Amino acid sequence: MRPARTLARALAEGPLVLDGGLSNQLEAQGCDVSDELWSARLLVDGPEQIEAAHRAYVRSGARVLITASYQASFEGFARRGVGRAEVTGLFARSVALARAAAEATEDEVWVAASVGPYGAVLADGGEYRGRYGLTVRELERFHRPRIEALAAAEPDVLALETVPDTDEAEALLRAVEGCGVPVWLSYTVSGGQTRAGQDLAAAFALAAGDDVVAVGVNCCAPEDADGAVALAATTTGKPVVVYPNSGETWDAQTRDWRDGGVGSGIDPLRVRGWLASGARLVGGCCRVGPDVVADVAGALAPSRGDIG
Repeated sequence: MRPARTLARALAEGPLVLDGGLSNQLEAQGCDVSDELWSARLLVDGPEQIEAAHRAYVRSGARVLITASYQASFEGFARRGVGRAEVTGLFARSVALARAAAEATEDEVWVAASVGPYGAVLADGGEYRGRYGLTVRELERFHRPRIEALAAAEPDVLALETVPDTDEAEALLRAVEGCGVPVWLSYTVSGGQTRAGQDLAAAFALAAGDDVVAVGVNCCAPEDADGAVALAATTTGKPVVVYPNSGETWDAQTRDWRDGGVGSGIDPLRVRGWLASGARLVGGCCRVGPDVVADVAGALAPSRGDIG
């Protein structure tokens, strides 16, 4: 159901379970997400599949759902002949589909509208590199229309996610100013640095604003998330969001995943370590499905009464 509390208030009272990877669940449902628009294509061609994927995560225990807007952009849809007015409607649809899926439970379910990085729209793995050759102002101009469209749909939070470098983080934080919706900021990291090789403490420190309700990492190896959770907590004093990949690595050349096994890197022991270090929003990203999210929910359950 629609939440009665703000996300910030809920996080002050205890940890919440995030969903897992949307694309892998859609693939499990028989959908083709190999398109450059990735799962966002189904906002046009199969919205019922997106709602079904969200419902699968609600059944697994997720209480924060991330929308299918990660790879959506006015520019990307324009290449398919979709006009701006219709694209604005698709952004709103992404929020509405998550809201509809939330009706599958009487528990509060928060909707996080995904604002993916510029590199995701390039569909070439650029989100794992950053440093696109664009200025902060240029990135801000790119992101602002998407953010305005999503904010107008009234999600509970904007997920500024899979951010590879501090330039894009700065651009995103500028673009959300005055939008009226709280945000979380989540970097993709490797080896204790941003994907662009920047100091992670300095990157987290950008998230000092009052509208930032959580800061952390996603779309990274689970082992890279371990130290990042504690660093985000000590640097910012804010609740930490953490939702890594399964442990596999995306190969942009072959457009496939390699190494590791699905869900292999996220287990209850690791989750409890994240909680002890300050994590309050915990789930999974690419290749993490409802079964692993159910394990996360089980690990979080005894923790809710201990945090407040």
